[in-house]
Amino acid sequence: MLIDEKLKDMDGLRRGTDYIEVTCGCTSKRLGDFIGKLKVFTSGQFLIACHCTEDCDEGKLTLEEFEKHSSREGPKKWKRNIWVKANGVKVPLWRSGLLKYYKHGSNIPNGGCSSRRKWNFHRDEFIRCSKCKKERRFRLRTKEECRIFHDASAKRRWKCSDRPYDIITCEEEEERESRKSCRGCPRTPACKGCTSCVCFGCLRCRFFDCNCRTCVDFMQNAAP
Repeated sequence: MLIDEKLKDMDGLRRGTDYIEVTCGCTSKRLGDFIGKLKVFTSGQFLIACHCTEDCDEGKLTLEEFEKHSSREGPKKWKRNIWVKANGVKVPLWRSGLLKYYKHGSNIPNGGCSSRRKWNFHRDEFIRCSKCKKERRFRLRTKEECRIFHDASAKRRWKCSDRPYDIITCEEEEERESRKSCRGCPRTPACKGCTSCVCFGCLRCRFFDCNCRTCVDFMQNAAP
């Protein structure tokens, strides 16, 4: 398992009983190279130990987390943005040959682990204005954005004017249907909902100070 002629040319190659480890990185135009050690397990799981600084305490990161941690500008495409070195040359993951060992199911965060649960991805959601009947997009990338959407969806007659950011009025055009289909899934832009982008509850989108049944049930039942 994990035997390939290309591997011997990769910098930092180290073999374990159930994994190989190689040097990897992700480059930010502003901050430069973020270096890490990529472990590829026989199970198909990919994890990166970040070595960007001596005191970096990020621990083991998924590919998406490492890309985000590196402050990489532009589109988030870890297959192209994360690289390994072969004979001293940076090679993007998609060209390295390593992705044939990648298994999506082995890289889905474990819902029972709070350290992983907090990183769950949340796709964009829409709420229809009760006045103009137009659907408005809500981004859910941060805890603050999740709270804004959470409170808005709980409001029985939400209106465009209730939006606390991105000043918008009912007169503004609604997004085209083709644009609405793109909701930020890290796997595929036009995804209709999958385990990568649909969250069923995590510490980012559930709140200790909210008394709604969804949040109360989550906080009472979530693993510590």
